[in-house]
Amino acid sequence: MKNTEIKSLSAEELQERIAAERSTLQKLKFAHAITPIENPARISSARKTIARLMTELRARQIANAK
Repeated sequence: MKNTEIKSLSAEELQERIAAERSTLQKLKFAHAITPIENPARISSARKTIARLMTELRARQIANAK
């Protein structure tokens, strides 16, 4: 997910995406623990996407507080 796509989402959509990405990350970690997944780089990619979403959400919260 690109930063331009993230910036176009509303705050509610950001929270929904964060929840969805977290569940995806949890499933990937679980699948990788049982049997190594085909592309383990997807785990770090999911973590980075969550970080991007949370950063944008926090930036909006700070902007609204001012």
